[in-house]
Amino acid sequence: MANLTADSVVASAPIKSPADKFFNFFRYNMNEIIKIFPAGFTGVELLEGEEGTVGCVKGWNYILGGIPLTATEKIEAIDEGANSITFAVVEGDLLLLYKSFQATLTVSEGLAKWTFVFEKATLLTPPPELYVPLAITLCTLVDAFLLLN
Repeated sequence: MANLTADSVVASAPIKSPADKFFNFFRYNMNEIIKIFPAGFTGVELLEGEEGTVGCVKGWNYILGGIPLTATEKIEAIDEGANSITFAVVEGDLLLLYKSFQATLTVSEGLAKWTFVFEKATLLTPPPELYVPLAITLCTLVDAFLLLN
């Protein structure tokens, strides 16, 4: 069988809220996503660890392309200096298509960027392109929320 290597897909969105406020929302207040974006995220549960710390594990229920899905993600790394946080999917529907899946959010003034790094389970597995519009919509809605609150 051929060796499959990791690949990546990037989603970027302009933001107007301060970079540190946006970053800290995703670090400490991600549970609010189900209130801000109920069409995309329907449930979240803290499964292990402390909110906003490396090792924190959460279970998510979300909708992608009209299909309800689940993911259990773990915070793998936080870089406060770079306003960056890396999540790894450890269980769920994504791992039916990918051997591994990571999402890194990096926030700078005026821009939020999600980098999805994945290893396909097979050569026929498509790249996770549907996550690009989901991430852009999420960033746009969170930015609007932060500007109002």
